[in-house]
Amino acid sequence: MNTRIEHDTMGEIAVPADHHWGAQTQRSLENFKIGGQRQPKEIITAFAYLKEACAKANAAAGKLTAAQAEAVSTVCREIREGKWDEEFPLVVWQTGSGTQTNMNVNEVIAHLAAERGEALHPNDQVNASQSSNDTYPSALHIAAALSVANKVLPAAERLAEAFEKLEAAYPDLIRIGRTHLQDATPLKFAQEVSGWRELVLAPCRMLRLALGELCRLAIGGTAVGTGLNAPKCYDEMVCRELRQLTGLDFQPDGNKFHALTSKDALVFAHGALKALAANLMKIANDIRWQASGPRCGMGELHIPENEPGSSIMPGKVNPTQCEAVTMAAVQVMGNDAAIGFAASQGNFQLNVFLPVSAYNFQLSARLLADVCESFRAHCVEGIVPDRERMAENLNNSLMLVTCLTPKIGYERAAGCAKKALREGTTLREAVLNLGLLTGEEFDEIVRPEKMISGQEA
Repeated sequence: MNTRIEHDTMGEIAVPADHHWGAQTQRSLENFKIGGQRQPKEIITAFAYLKEACAKANAAAGKLTAAQAEAVSTVCREIREGKWDEEFPLVVWQTGSGTQTNMNVNEVIAHLAAERGEALHPNDQVNASQSSNDTYPSALHIAAALSVANKVLPAAERLAEAFEKLEAAYPDLIRIGRTHLQDATPLKFAQEVSGWRELVLAPCRMLRLALGELCRLAIGGTAVGTGLNAPKCYDEMVCRELRQLTGLDFQPDGNKFHALTSKDALVFAHGALKALAANLMKIANDIRWQASGPRCGMGELHIPENEPGSSIMPGKVNPTQCEAVTMAAVQVMGNDAAIGFAASQGNFQLNVFLPVSAYNFQLSARLLADVCESFRAHCVEGIVPDRERMAENLNNSLMLVTCLTPKIGYERAAGCAKKALREGTTLREAVLNLGLLTGEEFDEIVRPEKMISGQEA
């Protein structure tokens, strides 16, 4: 491998000649051969937004020339476009402040700018008015906000729209309800689907609330929150540039001592991701239970048959999209625990669990965005209720007896249900045998279509 010699404050080190990073990146590569999980691409993209905004703010403050700022901006745009992805090889399991990733970005920007005729020092110019202690927390929030706003929310809202269409397609279909996995009173299929729709939309509202906190940035705090070496109003200048670059409402955190050491906004936002995961788990379980069969299960829903389900049982088809949803949900719940533990470990003026927090948050956001899309396209949009099976189960349910309670009382109604179950008869036969109602009275009262609202007839 051809190398070149780079140097930093610790001396000289050989760096691969065909790459654009410098000495500090190389030291990290050699010292942290752990796990293999790279810093999330979303973090590198966030740094590329942040470094461009910082360069423009520094130019406005007179700390960089217009040419220097433009050189930084040009490289940052290329990084965001994915042109230099292989220049960011560092793993998650490095220094807890993310210093080496900050310097990886600084070095790559400086080297690429120098190749184009604009000499920049990775610390003195690219990192001007900054510290790893305020840039990594800021990049962490930028990446989280962008992932929530541009990936998770659009995918989740498309899933909710698919449920809304399913709801509208079957406005009058009535089915038996189930609570505790036991028969309950009837409801419309559309009513149940509306619950699924809201199970997706409610966490979306929570995520929008969380965006406001994620958009509060640590930038301008520099090393310990005092803003040492940063120009006056630097934080606002950077955030103004970020608003223009991203379209999101980034604002300076008013208390930099909080911003550098606390990850409470990330915990709050990931809690909303966990809420979405928990709700998706519930929806997927509902659907796969109701699609169980095809002959020996509930069989009230037909879901798309996407691939063979067994290597030994011919013709078997499984609810694989539902299973993917539930596995993703389990992973998100595990990630939430990691983020919560990491956030609790801020010591003095800095939290040093930043890369692991970034990794877990981005994994959750990616999983949820992807699984919402897959679940929608390969399952939800193809759901078809089995009207005959629903009607059979509805008419066979003993819990229709509930509507008789106002007429014959709770205890007598319970006796009718138990008699029918014990003797294997219909509920109607049990009521008539006990002489509690005439056939005409029973037929007038026990009408499922009258039981799907809370209003008495």
